[in-house]
Formats: sequence, structure tokens, C-alpha cells
Amino acid sequence: MKKYVLITGASRGIGKSTALLFAQKDYHVFLNCNTSVDELTKVKEQIDKDGGRCTLVPGNVADPEAVRKIFCEIHKICSGLDVLINNAGVAHIGLLHEMTNEEWNRIVQTNLSSVFYCCRLAVPAMISKKSGRIVNISSIWGNTGASCEAAYSASKSGVNGLTRALAKELAPSNIQVNALSCGVIDTVMNGQLTEEERAALEYEIPAGRFGAPEEAAQMVWNITNAPSYMTGQVIGIDGGY
Repeated sequence: MKKYVLITGASRGIGKSTALLFAQKDYHVFLNCNTSVDELTKVKEQIDKDGGRCTLVPGNVADPEAVRKIFCEIHKICSGLDVLINNAGVAHIGLLHEMTNEEWNRIVQTNLSSVFYCCRLAVPAMISKKSGRIVNISSIWGNTGASCEAAYSASKSGVNGLTRALAKELAPSNIQVNALSCGVIDTVMNGQLTEEERAALEYEIPAGRFGAPEEAAQMVWNITNAPSYMTGQVIGIDGGY
């Protein structure tokens, strides 16, 4: 039976790699992003070329009305999702006292509130089927905090807390909720680093390198297919960092 997955932030990086992997595994993939629609279309073209099935559902998941419209499109194709992967995220580097209200709200809405908005609409169908998997993409900074990334760290800490709480809430309905806590992954988000900054980070990572988006995608797949007794976990993939 065909299974359905929504992946937010699927135009590049971890989201793109995860979308390609789930399509290869015969999932119908709902591809979401907010601004990089041209790149998202290229992901769709690649999936189509490889014989997979997917649907574009662009929209700003930081906006609850946009999320409602996304799920209206999803429900035109299926009764509900089997898997929800909350991957959309943005970063901000700077001193806390120099952040504007708008910058703070953008980080929190995109990284944390979007998880709430998407889960709220995905969960009812999962409860009805007594089956479902939710994977939230988090960060090691949600555990340890990062200097000059206070808002990002706070938002990811919130994702971890939401993951653990929602897992308890949904466990009686046989729905598993887990998070993948990523270290430094080689994505566009980290493309702003200078060569010196990159070298310094690689030196600090025991594995001696950045992680690949494909490695994170493989972990998302593994979590999705883990025994149902595994829920409420924040699982790290960070090269020992």
C-alpha cells in the first residue's frame, strides 16, 4: 500500500536528501519549501525522472493559514500522512542584544511554531489509523546552546521539548515522535562559514569533517523504521562533537 510523507524545507540540504531517499523507497513525497520553489521543482523533476511519485506543496510553514492550505492539498490526494518530517529551519548569527523582534520571531516561528502547526494537522488522521511517525529535525545547539545563536538554540531546545511531550501524548495511539539532533552538516546553512571557520570547526569534530546531508537523511529513514517502542527520543548525529 502506498505511503505518504510530508517533508518541509525539502528544496535542499537534509530535506532534499530525505525526499530523494523516501521517493526511492516508494513513498509518495509531498515536497514543501517557502521561497526556493525553483530548487524544489528541480527536486520534483529528479524524483519524476527516477520513477518516483511526489507533489509540490509550497508555502510558509511558519504561517498557520499556509499550513492549512498545504494540508488541504495533501487531503486531495490521500486521507492522511504516514510520516511527517519537520525539517524547515533558518539560522541567525549575531549578539542577542542586537536582535530585533522581527528576527527573533522569524527564528521561533520557522523553527518551532512550524512544528506545532504541521503536527496539529497531521496528527488527527494518524490517530484515526492508530499509526504514524513524526521526525523533527533538531540540532546539537538545542542541547548545549551556541554563542551568538541564542534564538536558534532556544528554538531547537523547544523542538526537543515538544518532541518528548508529544511522544507521550501520542504513544497510546501507536504514533512515534522522535527528533534527530544534527551536528555540523554540510548544507547551504553552513555555507556562510569562511575557510578558516570551517577548518576550525572540523578540527573540533572528532570525526574530522562535516556530516553529509545524505547521512542525516539515512538517519531519518532509520528512525522512521525503528521499532515502535522507540519514541520520545532526541537522537544525535554529530561525528562525536
